[in-house]
Amino acid sequence: MKPAPASLLAFALLLPCPAVAEDWPQWQGPTRDLAGSETGLLKEWPEGGPPRLWMCEGLGKGYSGPAVVGGVVYLMGADDGAAFLVAVDAESGKEKWRCELAEEFTNGWGDGPRSTPTVDGDNIYAITSRGAVSCVSKAGELVWQTDMLELGGKVPTWGYAESPLVDDRAVYCTPGREQGSIAALDKQTGELIWQSTEATAESHYSSLVSAEINGVPQVVQQLPTVILGVAKDDGRVLWQEPWFKPIAAIPTPIVDGNRVYFTCGYGKGSALYEIGEDFSVTEVYKNKVMKNKHGGVVLIDGYVYGHSNPDGWTCQDFATGKRVWSERSELGMGALGYADGMLYLLDKDTGDVALVEPSPEGYEERGRFTLDPQSEIRKPRGRIWVHPVVSDGKLYLRDQELLFCFDVKAK
Repeated sequence: MKPAPASLLAFALLLPCPAVAEDWPQWQGPTRDLAGSETGLLKEWPEGGPPRLWMCEGLGKGYSGPAVVGGVVYLMGADDGAAFLVAVDAESGKEKWRCELAEEFTNGWGDGPRSTPTVDGDNIYAITSRGAVSCVSKAGELVWQTDMLELGGKVPTWGYAESPLVDDRAVYCTPGREQGSIAALDKQTGELIWQSTEATAESHYSSLVSAEINGVPQVVQQLPTVILGVAKDDGRVLWQEPWFKPIAAIPTPIVDGNRVYFTCGYGKGSALYEIGEDFSVTEVYKNKVMKNKHGGVVLIDGYVYGHSNPDGWTCQDFATGKRVWSERSELGMGALGYADGMLYLLDKDTGDVALVEPSPEGYEERGRFTLDPQSEIRKPRGRIWVHPVVSDGKLYLRDQELLFCFDVKAK
């Protein structure tokens, strides 16, 4: 076969790459680190932001984020004293079904569920703020339910907020306290497989991540007094390190090979650790460059991006911990999403949504709009805390009973 002419190869390079659409089956996407493979999205927004496709109303109170699989959006809400899982058609924005799960959680900062459901196979797994762990079929029928309080847990001050981690055999969750901080449940039955009795710290609000360090499959978690890795097969603690004791430990850890990164707000900071072959823990750095309260962080090309309170939106060198830049005047504190090389930043107070190109050179905004309308049932101390999600060319934003869907596909 003759090689293609150079002119033909040059022409092929000029052709646009086909767009890749991707499901968003759980908190922070397919690999739970915001590093999805979706492409073909807008790199700049028109004046006023991308077009809105629909708005779904009546989804109840709460801060539960969306999971999107097979053209269906799954999230939780609460109304009339009960928390529920709800399914919404991604094309029309119409509710398909809802399944009642447990008693509603009430709190001065806002009522209802706080976590994102996880979709795995034919089922959806969800954790309510009071600790009910549920498995619901895609038809909307409750398959099984257990309770983290029965595993020795205690509802944290602002309610359970972690999103369940699911793999081939188990649902992993963090009840906390003396019976074992972390638990693995059989995903088919809800029966307890193991509980990490060597770890007994109370639970806070961070979500577990799956990792393989030194060839050992494990789950990694941030608790208020300790950070740790627990073996998936039997719940033994592989490594652990004392932590900051923040008022609230919220952001999800970042795992990169044998390096683990943690951050928390309330004046505390961030740290990077290296896990040795013998599971010894070596501190690479610990500083106050990234003090991320609850908006989340993402690792992109060797840099961590997120909001550091009160310094503003921040870029931090992942390897050294040094501050690259901070920007506090353009957009207030809030939640972060990421897709196709772009950051989606949401100001929790104003509802401003900004499209930002991540760059160590500085804050590079490529468009913004303000979420409108906004919820009228949100408690006075509550804010727009649900993280932006992008799936199949659609940007999803939630403010309590309202779920918005915007078209962010490149034309």
